[in-house]
Amino acid sequence: MILHRARLVLPLATPAVEDGAVLVGGDRIRAVGRFEDLRREHPAAAVTDHGETVLLPGLINAHCHLDYTVMRGAILPNLSFSSWVRRINDLKRTLSDADYLRSIAGGLAELQRWGTTTVLNIESFPELMVQLPPPRIRTWWFYEMIDIRNRIHTEEVVAGALTFFEERPDWHGGFGLSPHAPYTASMELYQLARHAAEQYGMPFTTHLGESDEEEAMFTAGAGPLFDFLAGLGRDMSDCGHGTALQHLLAANALPDGAILAHMNFVTPEDEALLARRPGTFAIVHCPNCHAYFGRDPFPYETWRRLGFRVSLGTDSCASNRGLNLFDEMQTFRRQRPKVPAAEVLDMVTRHPAAALGLPGQLGELRTGARADFICVDYAGPRADAFEAVVENRTPPRAVHVNGHSA
Repeated sequence: MILHRARLVLPLATPAVEDGAVLVGGDRIRAVGRFEDLRREHPAAAVTDHGETVLLPGLINAHCHLDYTVMRGAILPNLSFSSWVRRINDLKRTLSDADYLRSIAGGLAELQRWGTTTVLNIESFPELMVQLPPPRIRTWWFYEMIDIRNRIHTEEVVAGALTFFEERPDWHGGFGLSPHAPYTASMELYQLARHAAEQYGMPFTTHLGESDEEEAMFTAGAGPLFDFLAGLGRDMSDCGHGTALQHLLAANALPDGAILAHMNFVTPEDEALLARRPGTFAIVHCPNCHAYFGRDPFPYETWRRLGFRVSLGTDSCASNRGLNLFDEMQTFRRQRPKVPAAEVLDMVTRHPAAALGLPGQLGELRTGARADFICVDYAGPRADAFEAVVENRTPPRAVHVNGHSA
């Protein structure tokens, strides 16, 4: 048993505790409260004093592409979305397996340095995972599925999934499925992924409503993305008949609990459909990626009004300057200064934990939760703690995953 003491403890689900402590035994939190109370109740516990800090749950990055960490600064902003996709594909052809392994390792280290203890990573090259050491942070690996040129047969998907999801008991985290996007994955592939996710209890995520070019492709059957994909031989008969979201809902291609990355565009018709299903899906917003592409304001108020939780992610370094969730919170706050700091902090803790199906296990400090927490320098009053955490600009003093220093 170890008592982790701090100037202030932010459990998030319960009020802040001054001169607080978290009692950790093994990989779990055993108690949260005032230091002197826990010290009296557990006199044999060792004490780690984190000093003038605020101790809070580890941050959860709800959308990331670690494969592309090496592309930081390689693609100038202001490209059209389809031009950006072309540039990504050109860069991918120049990278070796060793490059991607270094990219993943570097991205994981950067996430950890900035207090991320859990990441939802979209993995384009699952065959590389056998060469990876166990990550030091909790990682959900989402198998990226694309069949833009060739249809993937059921047997191939099942065989690939069995290989990719081979049990690794010494890895923290889990595995999920990610049909890439409606413009690169067929409706049949979405339905197959939905069925597999439901059957095996795996999380499911996809890119949706990301760009105005995607919107034009599906609603108008036109635009740069339409032309680009038609040139690749994609069957474009699903275009010009409503939004991508409408197609997916009509085909029952999204499981309940699907994690929808981006969702930057929502029509009145989309709103009417989603209003009947409040909270069915989780939404992920990537503020710095959003700014990189110069997009119109993210419809945050719409999603909250419709009853959907919003989480934050970094996306990849191909459209971001780094993998720092504090930076994402600050970018979001600049766009929406009236959103309370506590609500913003929920977007990188409690909301993504719920999206993973682990409310109360991750993203909070409570008895029985996983012992994932960080300590951020802070010596101010309790009333200002949430604001100070969101505006923090230095790496956390301590990062713990599963009860151990990462």
